[in-house]
Amino acid sequence: MEKPFLQIKQVIKQFGDVFAVDDVSLDIQQGEIFALLGSSGCGKSTLLRMLAGFEKPTSGQILLGGKDIVGLAPYERPINMMFQSYALFPHLNVWENIAFGLKRDGMPRPQMEERVEQMLDLVQLKAYAKRKPHQLSGGQQQRVALARSLAKRPQLLLLDEPLGALDAKLRQRTQLELVDIIQQVGVTCVMVTHDQEEAMVMATRIGVMSAGKILQIGEPAEVYETPNCRFVADFIGSVNLLNGKITVDAADHVVIESPECRHYVNHGITGTLGMKVAVAVRPEKISLRATPPLDSERESLHEVGYNITQGVIREVAYLGNLTSYHIQLDSTGDADDRMEALLKVTHTNAARHDASHLVRGNRVYVWWCGSDVVVLTR
Repeated sequence: MEKPFLQIKQVIKQFGDVFAVDDVSLDIQQGEIFALLGSSGCGKSTLLRMLAGFEKPTSGQILLGGKDIVGLAPYERPINMMFQSYALFPHLNVWENIAFGLKRDGMPRPQMEERVEQMLDLVQLKAYAKRKPHQLSGGQQQRVALARSLAKRPQLLLLDEPLGALDAKLRQRTQLELVDIIQQVGVTCVMVTHDQEEAMVMATRIGVMSAGKILQIGEPAEVYETPNCRFVADFIGSVNLLNGKITVDAADHVVIESPECRHYVNHGITGTLGMKVAVAVRPEKISLRATPPLDSERESLHEVGYNITQGVIREVAYLGNLTSYHIQLDSTGDADDRMEALLKVTHTNAARHDASHLVRGNRVYVWWCGSDVVVLTR
């Protein structure tokens, strides 16, 4: 693999006794769109500000194209940052906003005009060049801010909650539009967001952060399908976590006993007999109906008698494209276990079907495949 374009090496940022960023190391390849994903206060924005030069690391290195940029002022770095608020100048029109940084750099007028026209074409706002920011929609303002950030042709583009100011419907439409523009330019991009859907749609890779540390790095599908800890499993999408302990630990399968059922996992894990673990199953990977499945419906005959339990439907939410069920599971555990044994199940409404037996208060069977189980040891 070619040498990483951006290297973050053992970066620490302390504010007094608080570690906002705690020994983070990260490599990003040229042309990547990398998302730092986490809840408020996890350190993602502090890390982005250190890349931009607005904060200085307590220790560690930040290399861009092999050059350490920690000692450089923000204006000396080949980096541009687009803020959540867009920070457009209200007294300037669209053309003047995009040209602002080029003018300050002393770019000759003919070259500046050509560059601004290129950016207007790129973000499809040529017809709006003479309008002021307040005359634009939120999505149009966002594209002006992006055009201004790209006009100086930075080597690295930083996005701070890039779509946070847009309403939900416009945000969904703008995600792919934004990715398309960034890929056309070919700029390397680091974005921070607390919105998991935004990160999954836009990024080539994701780093999930918590308490100043990056817990897992991977492609969106990898992080979603194979989380490496409970926090990541619970933070990315919806998940069912059932506590249990390992009773069979073979090279090709594992059996885990929990108060709700016996789990057969058709792959080995790094664990030991008796170890306490969590079984993670995504809601969309669970089947349910009023009658038990046939043996032929199971993924493998090894799983017959495993990965199946019963319960009572407590909540039903019809959401159009899918229906969400909350199932109170039968449990052999104590009262605390029974209160926690609420299973979330989602079914895609791909066709009209009779769901009269799947109503609140009815008893149902729920089951899943061993290949869809992720065993979490931490």
